[in-house]
Amino acid sequence: MIYSKMPRNNVMNAKPTLLVVDDTPANISLLREILKDQYKVKIATNGVKALEVAVSKPAPELILLDIMMPEMDGYQVCERLKGDEATRDIPIIFLTAKAEVIDETKGLAMGAVDYITKPISPPIVLERVKTQLTLKEARDFLKNQNELLEQKVQERTRMMEQLQDVAMVAMGSLAEARDPETGNHIRRTQRYVQRLAIQLKEHPRFSEFLKPQNITSLYKSAPLHDIGKVGVADHILLKPGKLTEEEFNKMKLHTVYGRDAIAAAETALDETDDNFLVFAKDIAYSHQEKWDGSGYPEGLKGDEIPISARLMAVADVYDALISRRVYKPPFPHQKAVAIIQEGRGSHFDPDMVDAFLEVEDDFYSISQEFADSEEDLKVKAGF
Repeated sequence: MIYSKMPRNNVMNAKPTLLVVDDTPANISLLREILKDQYKVKIATNGVKALEVAVSKPAPELILLDIMMPEMDGYQVCERLKGDEATRDIPIIFLTAKAEVIDETKGLAMGAVDYITKPISPPIVLERVKTQLTLKEARDFLKNQNELLEQKVQERTRMMEQLQDVAMVAMGSLAEARDPETGNHIRRTQRYVQRLAIQLKEHPRFSEFLKPQNITSLYKSAPLHDIGKVGVADHILLKPGKLTEEEFNKMKLHTVYGRDAIAAAETALDETDDNFLVFAKDIAYSHQEKWDGSGYPEGLKGDEIPISARLMAVADVYDALISRRVYKPPFPHQKAVAIIQEGRGSHFDPDMVDAFLEVEDDFYSISQEFADSEEDLKVKAGF
């Protein structure tokens, strides 16, 4: 009888490679004769050799495995193959004279895809092999499609994150654009916040909050800390002299404007655990609060102030001190550090000031990298 050949879907129509494992020469000869027209056949006469051949090139696409072999039986070989990442996905068909249901159940439980009993029937062998290779081809196709889809999802996620970051910087720049003397302020402050958060991530008071995901969200949120300034009139925002009490009260409203603007944007997002606008809203509204309760807009005190806002308070004040403003020249780095240290326990969270002092050199490096001008570089350096 002539048996129909399996379609060859491999590259260049190459024959699929099979591995036959059996310690009986007569069985090997029979299987080779059955399979040779349609498949490339590799042979192993014991379990150890089978494990070697299974990882050689070209790798077998299916293994026909005898169970009753000396030293290492088929069950042991199967267990080893399924435990190796390089061979775990190769389908295994057991070939054996053990015809009890318990034996078949054991083989299938170990990961075999089929179980053929001896004496061998050529049509059965060919059809079972064909079926399992077709199923493997389908599984491999789905796996490749899933990997491709995952790559596309990851790439799309990266693009969305980049767009998100650009949008945040652009929105923050709307406020900064009204004050041309602070062009790199948002870039510096977001890096200050990130560096201070990393320094504090192991601190007992902050470790629960400062997880890597939250630190990333804080970095993204920082550019929006002064977004509310777009609602402050120019004659107040750009006034070179001291503000009157009325003007200062209007200036303080930038925290409310910022919170409300971000809250409005937040309604357009689905509720997710990684909604970084939650941090942005806290930062915009509360970064002018002070540790001793003398800040605004609510006069929050101590741990009532969100951690995100306390981090921004240190970053924002440091940058304000070293930067040129319409109402003041830039201060040297060491003078800014001294003022921050002086505010420990009054303006700022004491532990955050201690962490700031440990990384002040990094703050200085950031200020240098994103300086607004060559002149400011010299001032920050103390010249």
